[in-house]
Amino acid sequence: MPNTRALHKRPEPEHVAIIMDGNGRWATRRGLPRLAGHKRGVERVREVVQACPDLGVTHLTLYAFSTENWKRSSAEVNGLMRLFRWYIRKESAKLVEAGVRLRFIGMRERLSKDLQVMMTQIEELTAENDKLSLTVAIDYGGRDEILRGMKRMVEARDAGDFDIADLDEASFGTFLDTDGLPDPDLVLRTSGEVRISNYLLWQAAYAEYEFLDICWPDFTGEVLADCIANYGQRDRRFGAVAG
Repeated sequence: MPNTRALHKRPEPEHVAIIMDGNGRWATRRGLPRLAGHKRGVERVREVVQACPDLGVTHLTLYAFSTENWKRSSAEVNGLMRLFRWYIRKESAKLVEAGVRLRFIGMRERLSKDLQVMMTQIEELTAENDKLSLTVAIDYGGRDEILRGMKRMVEARDAGDFDIADLDEASFGTFLDTDGLPDPDLVLRTSGEVRISNYLLWQAAYAEYEFLDICWPDFTGEVLADCIANYGQRDRRFGAVAG
């Protein structure tokens, strides 16, 4: 259920979710290989993560690789997987020092074993950090997540661990990848595309959206601050009527 602090203007969102789109286009427009855009995009993640605490953001969720992205060329997919490894190796110590907790959502079973191990290790390494909760969606799709959540719920019922009579929005949320995370307040998408691309379909039901014309490699902490300022001007009524 949406948080019923609801009927008011919030000066800042606690949870921002971002669809980091346009890396390949950014590179192509500059005569560079697509992977150069993805590398620049990974570097932008660091800046945005650093900016969040000062902007009042306690949770940041980034859409890094969708269930549909496997359709891209093997060269691009393999390059992206190398970038994920590079990011984990390069940023582990910095995330610990900055108090950032990193976790991953999605079907990690389809990723290479060594990448899965790296992901688990950094999740464990940063588990006690509490300055910012950073969630990265890899091999993630909203519909897939909901289906997997339903399967988990049925398995729990069959094991005698869950009574269907207790099913409501809150209890179903515990079977999703995002169990323990608040719903996003603000969802951003870069690159000028105006669609949500199967991202956090359950969780973002009442989120505010903003679609930006810039590509992700041009996204900065200043742009994030502007988006948060815009968010502060919106009424979030969750279906209610302002008094």
